[in-house]
Amino acid sequence: MFGWGLAVAGLSFLSQSCAAETLAEAKELFRTGQYAKCVDAAGAEIAEGTFSEEWRLLKLESELILGRYADAVQTLEEAKKVNTYSIRLRWIERDVRRFQGESAKAKEVLAEIAAEVERSSGRYRSPEDMVVIGQFFLEIGADPKQIRTTLFKQVQQRAPRYAGAYITAAELALAKNDFALAAEDFQNALKIDPDNPRILYGLARSFEPSDSKKAEQYLNEALAINPHHVPSLLLAAEEHLQAERYEETEKLLEQVLKINPVQPKAWAIRAVLAHLSSDSEQETQARAKALQHWTDNPDVDYLIGKFLAQKYRFAEAAAAQRQALTFDSDYLPAKMELSNDLLRLGEEEAGWKLAEEVFDADNYNVVAHNLSTLHEHMAKYRTLISDGFVVRMDAQEAEIYGPRVLELLREAKQVLCEKYEVELPETVAIEIFPRQQDFAIRTFGLPGGAGFLGVCFGSVITMNSPASQGNTPSNWEAVLWHEFCHVVTLTKTRNKMPRWLSEGISVYEEGLRDRSWGQSMSPTYRKMILSDDLTPVSELSGAFLRPASAAHLMFAYYESSLVVEFIVDQFGIDALRAILDDLGKGLQINDAIARHAAPLDAIDAGFEQYIQERANAFAAGADFAEEELPARADAATWKDWLAEHPDNFKGLQQYALALINEEKWQEAQEPIERLLELAPNYAGEGSGLPLKAKISREMSDTQQEIAVLEQLAELSADSVAVYRRLAQLHEEQKDWGAVVVDAKRILAVNPLIPEPHRLLALAGQRCGDRAAAIDGLQALSRMDPYDPADIHFQAARLLEQAGRLEEARKQVLLALAEAPRYREAHQLLLSLTETSDETPATDPAPSTEEVE
Repeated sequence: MFGWGLAVAGLSFLSQSCAAETLAEAKELFRTGQYAKCVDAAGAEIAEGTFSEEWRLLKLESELILGRYADAVQTLEEAKKVNTYSIRLRWIERDVRRFQGESAKAKEVLAEIAAEVERSSGRYRSPEDMVVIGQFFLEIGADPKQIRTTLFKQVQQRAPRYAGAYITAAELALAKNDFALAAEDFQNALKIDPDNPRILYGLARSFEPSDSKKAEQYLNEALAINPHHVPSLLLAAEEHLQAERYEETEKLLEQVLKINPVQPKAWAIRAVLAHLSSDSEQETQARAKALQHWTDNPDVDYLIGKFLAQKYRFAEAAAAQRQALTFDSDYLPAKMELSNDLLRLGEEEAGWKLAEEVFDADNYNVVAHNLSTLHEHMAKYRTLISDGFVVRMDAQEAEIYGPRVLELLREAKQVLCEKYEVELPETVAIEIFPRQQDFAIRTFGLPGGAGFLGVCFGSVITMNSPASQGNTPSNWEAVLWHEFCHVVTLTKTRNKMPRWLSEGISVYEEGLRDRSWGQSMSPTYRKMILSDDLTPVSELSGAFLRPASAAHLMFAYYESSLVVEFIVDQFGIDALRAILDDLGKGLQINDAIARHAAPLDAIDAGFEQYIQERANAFAAGADFAEEELPARADAATWKDWLAEHPDNFKGLQQYALALINEEKWQEAQEPIERLLELAPNYAGEGSGLPLKAKISREMSDTQQEIAVLEQLAELSADSVAVYRRLAQLHEEQKDWGAVVVDAKRILAVNPLIPEPHRLLALAGQRCGDRAAAIDGLQALSRMDPYDPADIHFQAARLLEQAGRLEEARKQVLLALAEAPRYREAHQLLLSLTETSDETPATDPAPSTEEVE
C-alpha cells in the first residue's frame, strides 16, 4: 500500500513536470513568434483536459495577435467554464470583446472585475494577478503615480524575479512619456528575462527620443529573437514613415499583415500613406479596415492623427484626434495630441485648455505637466503685434530687441512672399523663449532638443532667444529668417513638402539674404561629398532622421540647400515655385520634380556631379590627405614635412599654428598666405584668416588687421570676438559709421549685453545716425546702466530732434525720476511742454501695437 502511494505520488510529480516542460516549450513558440504553432500546442493540451489557465491565456494571446478574433471568443467562453475566477482571463476578455465589436460588453467586463476585486480581493495575491489589478485601476482612472508606487513597486519587492511587474511599470512610464524611468524599469526586467522581445522592444521605444543607435540595437535584438514581433515591426515601419521611405514602410506593413490581416495599427499607417499620396479612396478603405473588428477604437484615429502631425499636417491631424474623441471623449492620448496640434495651428486658447484638462485628469502625464507649467511662464511674456505678426517674448527682451524682430519679419515677408508668390494666413505667431527647456517643451512637449535653435509648424514659429544659448549664441536674425522662410514654403505647399526641401530652401534663402548666413563648403564637407556620406536626393529626408553624428546632420542641411541651388541654377526659380505648387496639390515630390525639372534618377546623377564639382573646386590646389600627418610636431618638424607635402591643407595650418606658438610672426606669414591662396574666401575650421588677423595684431599692422577682420566678419554669422575687435579698432580710428555696422553685427548675435548698445549710441551720435543712437540709448536704459538719468536725457534730446515729442517727454520724465534736480532735464521738459504736439515728425518710429 505504501509502495503504491509512492508510485502515485511519483506519477503525479512526473505528470506535472512534463506539463511544465510542455508549457515552457509552448511559451518558447510564443516568444519566437511561432503563434500558429503555439495555438495548436495550447489547443491540444486544453483538449487533453488541463485545468491550467496558463494554456488558455497563451492560446488567447496568440489568437489575438493573429487576428483570429472569432476563435478567441470560443477559447474564452470555454476557458471561463473551467477557470471561473481567473482575473487574468477577465482582463484579456476586455480585448476579445472589443475586437468582436462588443465595446459595451467590454465595459461590463470592467464592472465585473471591479465587483470581483471588491468581493474577493484576497484571492488575487499572485504577482500576475496583482499586476492585472493595477492595470484595471489604471483603466478606470486611478492615479497612475499611486498605482506605480503602491502596487507595481510592491509586487517588484515581493517577487523580485517576476519580470512582469517591471514591464508593466515601464509601459506605464512610456505611456506618460517618462522615457528615462521606462528605460530603468525595462533594464531591470531584462536582467530577469534577457531574451524577451517585449522588453527589448520597450527599451527601443524608451531610447528612441535620446539615443537612436541604442534604440536601433534593441529593436534589432527583439526582431532577431522574434521576426514576427508585431510591435517591433510596426516601430520599424514608423521609423521608415518618418524618414519618408514609404516603400520600406509598406514592406514592413505587408509583413505585419501576413501575421494578422486585420492588425489595426498597420492599417492605420496604411491610411496615413494613402493620405500622403492624396489617395482619399484608399485612405478611407484602410481606415475602415483598421476599424473592422473594433469599430469604435479611438486608437486608430489617434495614431492616424499622430503620424499626420509628424508630417506637419496639423489641421488633418487635429480632425483625426477629434474623431478619436467621438469614440471615447476621455481618451487622454488623443486629447494630448489634439492640444499639441491646436497649439501648432495657433489655436492657443483651445490648445492650452486641453492641456490643462489632460493634466487635471492625469498629473503623471509628463507632456501635460510640462505644458501646464510653461503656460504659467508664458503668461508673463509680452506680446508685440504688427503687420500680421504676433510675437510673444520675455518682457525685458521685448523692450531691448523686440522692434528689431518685427522689422526683420516685415522685411522677410516682403522679400520671400513676393519671391514665392505666397499670400500668408491672417496671423503668424512667433514665440521666443529665454530658457531652452521652455522652448523644448513648447516645441516637442519634453525637455531636450538642444541642437534646435528654432522650429516652424506652419503659421507658428518657436525660437530660442540668445539668453537660452549660454556664452556662444547663434545669430538669431539668421534663425528667424530661416524659420520664416519655412512659414512661406509650408503655406505654399499646405504643409505637404518633404523635410529636405523645406530645410534646403530655408538654408538657401539664408545665404541669399546675407553671405555670412547659411552654410558654405569646408574641408569636412568636401570629404563627406567625395566619400560615401553623400545622400541621394531621393533619400535626403532620411538624413535628418537618424544622422550618424552632429556633423552629418549639419551636412544634411548643407546638401539640401545645394539641391535647391542646383534646381534653381539648372531649371530656374519658376521650376522651384511650380514644384511647390504641385506639392500643395498633393503630388509626391518625385513626380513634382519630374514634371518641372527632370526624373529623379537624372536629378540624383546631375546633382551628384554638381556637388562633386563644387567640392573639387574648393581649395582646388590643396592636398587634403591626413594619413601621414605628424603627431604633436613642432615648427621645425612641420617645415621638414611640408617640404615633401607643400600644399597639404592641414599641414600648412598646423605649421602656421606652431610658428605662432613660438611667436615667429614673420615666418608664420608664409604658410598662412599659402592657405589663403588655396582657399581665399573660407572662414571655417582651418582657415588662414583668423591666423592672419592674429599676426597682424601682434605686428601692429592695424590696417591689415582691419582688412582681414572685415573679410572674416562678412563670412561669419556669429563671430562676436571678431565684431568686437573691429568695433574697438574702428572706434580708435573714429570711423563711426563702421562702428555702427559692427554694433549691429553683435546685436544680431546677442542683443542682451550692454556693449553693442553703448557702441550704437556713441557711434550713432558721432556720425549723425540719429535712429541708431536712439535705439542704442533706449536699449541701454533698460539694462541697469551706471547713470540711467543721463541715458534717458540723451535719448530725450535725440527724440526731440527727431520730432518724436511724446517719446521725448517720457524719456525726460524718466531722467527726472532718477535725478529730480537734473537742471538740463528740467529745461528740456519745459521746452517740450511749450512745443506744440502738432509739430510734424521728421523721423517717426514704426507703428507697433503692444499688448501686455
